[in-house]
Amino acid sequence: MASSHSLCFPHCFALNGRNPNIPLRKNGSSWSLAPNPSSSHKINQFGRTPFVPEMASGPRKERRQVEMMYASKESIDKLADEVVKDSGISSLTLFSPCKINVFLRITRKREDGFHELASLFHVISLGDIINFSLSPSKTKDTLSTNAQGVPLDDRNLIIKALNLYREKTGSDNYFSIHLDKKVPTGAGLGGGSSNAATALWAANQFIGCPASEKELQEWSSEIGSDVPFFFSCGAAYCTGRGEVIQDISPSVPLTSPMVLIKPEGSCSTAEVYKRLRLDQTSKVDPLLLLEKISVNGISQDVCINDLESPAFEVLPSLKRLKQDVSVAGSGQYDAVFMSGSGSTIVGIGSPDPPQFIFDGEQQQNVFFSEANFLTRRANQWYKEHASKSTE
Repeated sequence: MASSHSLCFPHCFALNGRNPNIPLRKNGSSWSLAPNPSSSHKINQFGRTPFVPEMASGPRKERRQVEMMYASKESIDKLADEVVKDSGISSLTLFSPCKINVFLRITRKREDGFHELASLFHVISLGDIINFSLSPSKTKDTLSTNAQGVPLDDRNLIIKALNLYREKTGSDNYFSIHLDKKVPTGAGLGGGSSNAATALWAANQFIGCPASEKELQEWSSEIGSDVPFFFSCGAAYCTGRGEVIQDISPSVPLTSPMVLIKPEGSCSTAEVYKRLRLDQTSKVDPLLLLEKISVNGISQDVCINDLESPAFEVLPSLKRLKQDVSVAGSGQYDAVFMSGSGSTIVGIGSPDPPQFIFDGEQQQNVFFSEANFLTRRANQWYKEHASKSTE
């Protein structure tokens, strides 16, 4: 797996309005979306016959309770020993990877108050590990984690996802969950959204996968705009609020190295969008960016993020960090850019941070991690990337 580091442990825990459904085709001097029968990926389709699960009958259950605690995985394993194992699966451990936005264009403000985006999302090999065990309880989930500051009540997207799955299917399974958190929060990496998608996938496995991947993807949009992406193949052109997903074949080698560098501070997504000025965003057609990447790979000129400027206003140190990484990493990185609404700076082309990250007290709370691009096969969840030492 990709290694991650923090210079101050444990503080390392401290994205146009088009709706494309088909690949790119060049028409004269412009780019448009056109059918491509040879494509191995189909939008939101994974070759399964849709199944509509039976809904729970009777009156709605009372609001579910969540038992909150910060605990070790060993204590959760003890609870798992009490589970009746006649359901087939009693415990499941899954990798929950995060993502980066290779480019992120904001094209307009919608009538509903949200912004329309067009972005190339890609899953990467940094991720959390989540263990799900069937609970003997039929009234509450139990969530524990190794990271202080992570909400363990109904605010946590894992619990939201499990509640949503029970609502959609009528399942009465409750879980003991342990979250081994490795993705920093407030980083623009979609760690919480990935956790939610992973929880939906897991809950479906425990009862024999009655819901199709397409259904899980559709349901997941009720949790958050980034969650449906994780039900893609791992590389997708996303529009709308981010929930309109077009699977694409990976346009860069999966072995392309990168480094993620996150300062101690975080950016409020709401505050970043509040400071966004559409008249100051890029005017480049996002489809042209997508085509350039598919032909020439990742370079600095295609890694446009319209949220960088407002994020730099929210967190001025983030602007300085990007500048310093760009200068110090000249010749080392093919591109240096911010992911999502911040505050992670991504360097593509090398797994190593520049030397200054290790120098000076002002950098002591910086999180950094190497990573690679990652995809998944239909009807399989993401697999943790093997470390170089075991390859």
